[in-house]
Amino acid sequence: MGNADTRRLDRAIRETNRKIEAVRQGETWPLTSSERRAMLAALAGGSYRTLRGKSTTRADNRLDSLTTSAETRLIAELTALQIERQRLVTEAARAKAAKKSSGWW
Repeated sequence: MGNADTRRLDRAIRETNRKIEAVRQGETWPLTSSERRAMLAALAGGSYRTLRGKSTTRADNRLDSLTTSAETRLIAELTALQIERQRLVTEAARAKAAKKSSGWW
């Protein structure tokens, strides 16, 4: 296992954790472009309905579902990165054990 591989994965895991926290706090920078467009559309629709004096329940529900789906996507990405890191560590341990067992002693 090269340290560069685990460092790269560790950095990606830290970044994904930052993105998850940002989404939970309502920030938009970790969202994809389609998620941002959908969020802006929901905000615009809710603003329009507020100006007309109507209920914004549908727009609020859309915003909630968008943040939930973005958080779910990021959690799935984090899980995949953690699984890949664990696979690399296990693979390196097996290689090291095989090398030791085939040694002179």
